[in-house]
Amino acid sequence: MSKHRKAVEEHRDTEALLAVLDAADEMPSAIRLRARSYELLSLVPGSTVVDVGCGAGRAVAELTERGVHAVGVDPDPWMVAAARERWSAAQFREAGAEGLPFADGSVRGYRADKVFHVLQEPGCAVEEARRVLCPGSRIVLVGQDWDAIMIDSDDAALTRTIVHARADLLGTPRAGRQYRSLLLAGGFDDVTVEVHTSVFTDPAMLPLLTRLAEPACESGAVGRDQADEWLTEQRRRAEAGRFLIAIPFFVAAASA
Repeated sequence: MSKHRKAVEEHRDTEALLAVLDAADEMPSAIRLRARSYELLSLVPGSTVVDVGCGAGRAVAELTERGVHAVGVDPDPWMVAAARERWSAAQFREAGAEGLPFADGSVRGYRADKVFHVLQEPGCAVEEARRVLCPGSRIVLVGQDWDAIMIDSDDAALTRTIVHARADLLGTPRAGRQYRSLLLAGGFDDVTVEVHTSVFTDPAMLPLLTRLAEPACESGAVGRDQADEWLTEQRRRAEAGRFLIAIPFFVAAASA
């Protein structure tokens, strides 16, 4: 594959992902979850807060509106470009969770939303967070448990197979339930954990199911016919107003 073609496909993938993320971010439950994460950060006006895996930068813009110096970091150059285009007044850097562009103890707030499940070694990201955070600062981790996604379907067994097969392709699909242990192992104090379940019934979330079924099919966990039939059923449900996905999100917070 040529570099140009690869770049075009990466851009197309990013645009498709952005469409799904935008639809999810605009749901009332997602808005409430972001607001709760900001509350748990105990924001100090003028202090530096990093949003790790910032994607298209919505949280960075919202944090900036709350009076802090918010910086978004993301390893995907397409995402960073999209964030800069959408929020030109905000600051974004291209970097991964394991190598943040901040000096030791220079950050007062650390937020990572739907990030740790893609990492092979989330413990390394926690160590990096501990390095950049100053004494008395706050860390907040938000993320879904990919093994626990619930989808209303006529075929429960096939649905479980698809959900678990997709989860197994991720770096750490059960990172959400591990947040507490990760933060304690990283030397953080006052660790708290909450679970907020988001329920989606809007057909705009159908692309999420495609992003579950297609990788499960490509991995060989389900056949092409099974994946197509499952997606067809979900589209019928959406047309009939019987579409439902429920996703538990873990929210862990701690002090440095």
